[in-house]
Amino acid sequence: MDISVKKRLMACALGRLEPDFVLKNARIADVFSEKLFRADIAVKDGYIAGVGHYSAAREKDMSRKTVVPGFMDAHTHLESSMTAPSILAPKLLEHGTTAVIADPHEIANVCGLEGVRYLMEDSARTPLDVFFALPSCVPLSPSDHNGAVFGADEIRRLRSDPHVCGLGEVMNAPALAAGDDGLLEKIELMKDKVIDGHAPGLSGKALQSYRLAGVQTDHECTSWGEALEKLRAGFIVQVREGSAAKNLRTVLGGALRDGVSCDRFVFCTDDVHLDDVEENGHIDRNIRMAIELGVDPVLAVKMATINTARAYGFQDRGAVAPGCRADLVILDDLNSVSICDVYKDGVPLAELPDAFPKTPAGERLTRSVHIPALRDGCFAMKAQKPFPVIGILPGSIETEKLMLPLPEKDGLFAPSGDILKIAVVQRHDGSGRIGLGAVKGFGLKNGAAASTVAHDAHNLIVVGDNDRDMMAAVEELKSCGGGYTLVRGGRPVKTVRLNIAGLFTDDRDTDVSRELREMAAAAHRMGVPENIDVFQNLSFLSLPVIPALRITDSGIFDTGSGRYL
Repeated sequence: MDISVKKRLMACALGRLEPDFVLKNARIADVFSEKLFRADIAVKDGYIAGVGHYSAAREKDMSRKTVVPGFMDAHTHLESSMTAPSILAPKLLEHGTTAVIADPHEIANVCGLEGVRYLMEDSARTPLDVFFALPSCVPLSPSDHNGAVFGADEIRRLRSDPHVCGLGEVMNAPALAAGDDGLLEKIELMKDKVIDGHAPGLSGKALQSYRLAGVQTDHECTSWGEALEKLRAGFIVQVREGSAAKNLRTVLGGALRDGVSCDRFVFCTDDVHLDDVEENGHIDRNIRMAIELGVDPVLAVKMATINTARAYGFQDRGAVAPGCRADLVILDDLNSVSICDVYKDGVPLAELPDAFPKTPAGERLTRSVHIPALRDGCFAMKAQKPFPVIGILPGSIETEKLMLPLPEKDGLFAPSGDILKIAVVQRHDGSGRIGLGAVKGFGLKNGAAASTVAHDAHNLIVVGDNDRDMMAAVEELKSCGGGYTLVRGGRPVKTVRLNIAGLFTDDRDTDVSRELREMAAAAHRMGVPENIDVFQNLSFLSLPVIPALRITDSGIFDTGSGRYL
């Protein structure tokens, strides 16, 4: 805020200059005292000029409404919505989210610096405030066969951008805890900003070392005990409720039982699909769930607003107070978080554009699937006994390690019952690398499902009960440039094309939510249980930093032992 704007706001606060408009007699959620009180809210130049008794030519009666600060998502991957930011932004604003902290490591793994710049430019075309935590682990490890490198040099080129607020989740937690020089260099480069963490299951002395390295947050707490240990070590716990990973009830439930303060909790979604946002909400869902658990409503709002603003050093947002941006959510009812209207920088949602211009995408982003012709027998596996089978856990991105005999025919693995074949095909440079394995819990019958969304290297991952359909699924995504597909009898049943890096679409005419609902319905008709999102679960099975078993183009990886099996 420059001095001229500040002086105008000060004059308005003193009653010497008329506000642009006033929200009269509002019931305000005060995130500082954690109480509700009534007052007028004077808005000038997109900021809150004063809270008290004010008048203006433009006034709106708020006597039956509750006004809260705009919500903030403390950690998200925009790419997981499967839409470009220019398409996603209006949907988030509708749900009261006015700012997000985005980690663009998904697109960085495919397209590097060019991909990150694309996301930053497309986000800047919208009124949604998108801040970026620059990727820290691209590639995740030296053994990862991804599409690009985003290292210290790339961080230096972007770190001074005003929308860069931190270093993205340091996913290779064991390496950092052991003192990895490359990761420590990146943290040193960003030491004046927030260092985000990703340390599932890290405990004891290794956790202490990880914290000492400079990591300040973590969003991977799946139990209250893990969250409490990280709180005691000084971490800010990002309480996650997304489309795949759902930890809010566990973490906040434990805090309520033990009477632990929520001052070090912030809300995040991590990965959330657009159809999930439209059906269930965004950060407003997190607040609603917290209230249903028994959290005081104002405290729940606090975790979605000022706690996040403080964590990331934002002085001009997170509260209904003078000097804060006029990012306001008007609620018909606080307890149900029923949204009546949203103001972004003092502009009501109805007066914002319905659509925003999209950013032109270069060939590297739109032609990202490079796979040579598959040969017959490329998915053949010997039927070893026992074999490390990946066990799907409904409602979780973690998996079980199951040692099971593989069904066989002529000495080869022949999927049967609920044990399916799974493969990861390297898609970035035409190497032809394929990792093979087995998975239990998808229930898919007489067909295959494939995706180019496969964290974090984002190679092509495919699961099925027969090689013919698996090969056809790979060819379908190769030909359309990436996305999701279901195949039966050698032919696509349904395909959702994701033309940007094989991760999301910039096509405003594509109704992604409808396409995803149709895809899910088709998957359930093919045997996938109702409580399993085959593509959301599939997308995490290649991420070798989440317990217990994963699969990459190098084979089955055991996160517990840190080795390929």
